[in-house]
Amino acid sequence: MYKSLLTVISCCLLIQSSNAQEKLTPAQQLIVNTGEDSMGAYGTHSRTVISGYGEVHFQHDMNTKQSMADLSRAVLFVGHQFSNHIAFFSELEVEDAKVEGGGVTGEVAMEQVYLKFSLNPRQYFVAGLFLPRIGIINENHLPVNFNGVERPIVETMVIPSTWREIGVGFYGQTTSFPLSYSVAVLNGLNSMGFEHGGGFEGGRAEGQNASFNSMAVTAALQSYVGNWKFQVSGYMGGTTTVPSVAADTLGLESGPFGSPLILAEADIQYANKGFQFKALGCNVSIPKANQINHAFGNNTPEQMYGAYAELGYNVLQNAKSAKWNSKQLTIFARYEMLDLNAKVPANGIADGTLQQSHLIAGFGYFPIPHVAIKADVRLPNTGDQNVSLSTDPYKRSNTFINLGIAYSF
Repeated sequence: MYKSLLTVISCCLLIQSSNAQEKLTPAQQLIVNTGEDSMGAYGTHSRTVISGYGEVHFQHDMNTKQSMADLSRAVLFVGHQFSNHIAFFSELEVEDAKVEGGGVTGEVAMEQVYLKFSLNPRQYFVAGLFLPRIGIINENHLPVNFNGVERPIVETMVIPSTWREIGVGFYGQTTSFPLSYSVAVLNGLNSMGFEHGGGFEGGRAEGQNASFNSMAVTAALQSYVGNWKFQVSGYMGGTTTVPSVAADTLGLESGPFGSPLILAEADIQYANKGFQFKALGCNVSIPKANQINHAFGNNTPEQMYGAYAELGYNVLQNAKSAKWNSKQLTIFARYEMLDLNAKVPANGIADGTLQQSHLIAGFGYFPIPHVAIKADVRLPNTGDQNVSLSTDPYKRSNTFINLGIAYSF
């Protein structure tokens, strides 16, 4: 039996479970996520793969004394290998368990729908709705692939993972050096959808009526050196989706890269003998934020940034008992800092609550590979509230207690 795509993804650098590191068959090497760079030999027969993943969260807010539980997401993957060179990928995601008419929560969405065209074992194209290679989590976002119940805050609020758009991408790997590369052309963002406190998440099209009046280019370089993995990635895209006449009326810069958003990111990962380390930094620049605010009044910042560092250790790495050496218990700590309005234009309003730090510490227990039981404590701290934006009572610090279960198959 051939393992599923998501089982292959689960065998990533961050899990470090020897039981999860299985040798890929030729068909598995063709039907893999672009984030894994498994571009090896080809299969010889048509086949269909069904897989999935999901996570359930419980959270207690110490300030409000509120406790909530949520089926955060359940995802079904269907992939099909048509031939030695062409494969299909799709992910259907349900967030927050259900969507009701008139409701404000929950989502049913296609997270990925694309075709992969393999040129040779080291190079391929993708076309459709896919995840650009930006940051650590965006491509490798399975809940068994990251420490903590919640995804890193920086890769949720500054890099809005999972970030997917429609376009064409080219991926490859050099033969003489352990270097992988990618470049993609995508639909751009829509600045009308930017929201105060939400970064640029609301400007994504996510495959729905995506305007190509604005366009984007993204690229990344990855290198593996021993137990280290290094990556740099960048994105530049327009945010004006209306035609030039309408853009002139709104006072916006038009064209494919009009009113651009520019993102630069770098990250590093290490894993060896049960130890895990990763760090990431990113910066977002919106030089025409003043014009965007004038057009839409959404308090868009000129600059945002975020960074985090995380250290973890699998305490069962050297367990001598056969009962425990096949399991994994990773303790970890992560520190994050971000500012969603690090620089505001003249017509913007500063909001100290968007300058944040988060300290997260906890554990993840894997009784078997691809099933995780998680717990952590998150201690956020922010700047002062701007009373011109809100006069509601506000506390700069808080404590969140999180519990969760996660799976992939």
